[in-house]
Amino acid sequence: MKRHHIVLALLSAGFGIAACGGKPAASDKGAAAPAASGAPAAPPTGKIITVEMISDAVGNYFKPADFEVHRGDVIRYTLTVGVHNVRFLPDSNPGKQNLPPASDLLQLPGQTFDLPVNLEPGKYYFQCDAHAALGMKGHLTVDP
Repeated sequence: MKRHHIVLALLSAGFGIAACGGKPAASDKGAAAPAASGAPAAPPTGKIITVEMISDAVGNYFKPADFEVHRGDVIRYTLTVGVHNVRFLPDSNPGKQNLPPASDLLQLPGQTFDLPVNLEPGKYYFQCDAHAALGMKGHLTVDP
């Protein structure tokens, strides 16, 4: 009889732990990043630009690493392999205002970070903080 109570207690504890999942992080699949503070929201155009975040025998890189977007587009950074984030550094984007905040580290294949393009026209530098020294950098051009 005691064994039965122990099994029930363990099962109850396991279900309790499983039910206590917190709120999803901003980098969970399908989550969208908020517009940068003070940036006027651009009307959505429906165009989603997918940028893969990859670690493989070639190295750590964004694919594509250099691309063009328009205000109202959404850049969907998608983790393929590895652990990566995306960050727009102020010192690497001199004079640029309302840079988006850094994403969380994406850790599971298929996780995404959606970045609505509310940036002013111009060229922007971004990187993966963990792999910037290894060349994981990119540029995007925002056209009006």
